Amino acid sequence: MSEIDEVKQKTDIVDVIGQSVTLTKSGRNFRALCPFHSETAPSFYVFPERQSWHCFGACNTGGDVFTFVMKQQGIEFGEALRLLAERTGVILPTRVVPDARKDERERLYQVNAAAATYFHEQLVSSPGAARARDYLLRRGFTSETAAAFQLGYGPNSWEALKQHLTEIGYSEKELLDGGLLVENDDGSTRDRFRNRLMFPIHDARSHTTGFGARVLDDSLPKYTNSPQTLVFDKSGTLYAIDLAAPSIRKQDRTVLVEGYMDVITAHQNGFTNVVASMGTSITERQVTTLKKLSRNIILALDADAAGKEAMRRCVDYENTLDTEVQVMLLPSGNDPDDVIQENPTTWRDLVEQAVPVLDYAFGMASTGLDFTRASDKSRVTDELLPLIARIKDSIRRDHYLTKLAILTGIRYNVLETAMQDRVVKSEPRKASRKSDAKPTTAILSRPVEEQCLSLLLQHPELKDYSEELLPEYFQNSQNREIFVTWKQSADLESLKERLDPAMWEQVDSLVSQELFTDKLEQRFPDYVRRLREDYHREIKSKEKESNIDLTRLQEQGLDSNTQLLEIFNQKARTNRSARDGSGTNT
Repeated sequence: MSEIDEVKQKTDIVDVIGQSVTLTKSGRNFRALCPFHSETAPSFYVFPERQSWHCFGACNTGGDVFTFVMKQQGIEFGEALRLLAERTGVILPTRVVPDARKDERERLYQVNAAAATYFHEQLVSSPGAARARDYLLRRGFTSETAAAFQLGYGPNSWEALKQHLTEIGYSEKELLDGGLLVENDDGSTRDRFRNRLMFPIHDARSHTTGFGARVLDDSLPKYTNSPQTLVFDKSGTLYAIDLAAPSIRKQDRTVLVEGYMDVITAHQNGFTNVVASMGTSITERQVTTLKKLSRNIILALDADAAGKEAMRRCVDYENTLDTEVQVMLLPSGNDPDDVIQENPTTWRDLVEQAVPVLDYAFGMASTGLDFTRASDKSRVTDELLPLIARIKDSIRRDHYLTKLAILTGIRYNVLETAMQDRVVKSEPRKASRKSDAKPTTAILSRPVEEQCLSLLLQHPELKDYSEELLPEYFQNSQNREIFVTWKQSADLESLKERLDPAMWEQVDSLVSQELFTDKLEQRFPDYVRRLREDYHREIKSKEKESNIDLTRLQEQGLDSNTQLLEIFNQKARTNRSARDGSGTNT
């Protein structure tokens, strides 16, 4: 038995979910209001005998205890595994070098937290902070909001913070390493943040990693940040992610703005799923962080800023998220802070009116053009084809190519050829390295899943044909994690680098399995159909067990009977084709 299976065996899903969700007995199972979306009638069910859960409402998703912890806390599989292993007393293997700087990192978190406390106390009680307090009052911020965001004031002194922190046990070197001090040419040090309004910055786990600071006069620059340190990297940081995470998970939507004030105003007015990229162009690391909480991202853009480069970046974000990014356009010259202060209802309406980024790009590119003129057709094609070509999802790419063909009257095949000419040929994939480890015997709870994964790992060329294989078809959360990570990895080596060490043994076992490798073009689609069939059978079985009202689900297009019938018909057609083909050969 693997350590992962041991963790599962020693974990009761009812106990884990019951710690944060009020469960009510319903026959052999339990039900509750779904913790991941708002509802008035319970659609969230826990199945003790299966050790699984499922939301039959808006989420329409489910899984085992690992997937629940991952979704609830917005963490990866490896983190959920280690949390549950610690809870059950299972010791997991570790084949990586321990973080040699872990203690140093923890110390920097502590010194930053101590600085944040000091700055906040100065804002609340220091006579020298009167100007900072007046500024917050003019902006309409309440004392409760200032406390929630731990806003502070950096005294107009060269050494006030340094003196305070060294007196309570922190060294001058730790203050320098944390970016709280600046070293002068003569080797002396001084406080970095003087006479400024302070914004403590936290990571998703509420560690204080650094600070933003705003001047209280007309000097420039208006805003500054902590320098890059062991614990602070502006390119990977999202302001207020610790406060916004619960609402993002609950609403399944993130609204991304640029500045501290935008976020604070939004939260004070009840829009608590808002975070900020801190004035930087959003990075892939930030998108990856948000992806753990929700794949639905809305960018709040000033109409003047929503240009070609912004659209190109948005398509790249979509590829990372594997979903559409939406854009909400603010009145020209207005920040989110301005819009919300003037009328919160306007902000709410703008969020609801957000459109997919490429639909917006189509509208902007075609405004004022006459498509009876060849020059205008060429102009809009030159602007939109590069965006369409960047889309990795083939169905969405086809959708927008068709839309462009209809818009311009240019034949689809002509546009497709032009688009292909623009695509930069990617470098050949590195050959997968066979593992040197001896074959191991892993617990194969779902053999079809394991066989399908083995086929994919041993034949990386199948990645181009795996779009119809959805992550949810892997009902074993370990297999699902391996599949999702494989989709994002260039080869076996990078796959293992991305996975938790506790999963390496399973990967080695999958790579070592002996498989029939003939007729891959037929064998792989068959695996996809079988997994899809098992997935919908499982949902149908849970529907029967829970006695859930299926009328509502069918109205939402979630009728498992219809989906199963489609699968069976497809399977029957495939079997007939296979028999016909074999008869011809004999």
